Amino acid sequence: MDKDLDLKVVRLRRLEGDYKIKAFVDISISGFVVRGLRVISGKNGLFLGMPQEKAKDGKWYNAFYPLTREARQDLAQIVLGAYQE
Repeated sequence: MDKDLDLKVVRLRRLEGDYKIKAFVDISISGFVVRGLRVISGKNGLFLGMPQEKAKDGKWYNAFYPLTREARQDLAQIVLGAYQE
């Protein structure tokens, strides 16, 4: 990820109970806010789910996503790190 990018978690709302979704997260990226990321518990541990929108065809599509594997890993590391604090 571009090291000049100012990326941080601005809101993290944990969910109580036995749900697959463990938290909803909002992040800021260089002055812009992206809402609706999710911390999800899967069979291989926690992972980061991107914000999604339901299209007219009834399917869900990511509304925001990293372009590279490195960017996805950096984003997940920051968000999951904030969740585990």
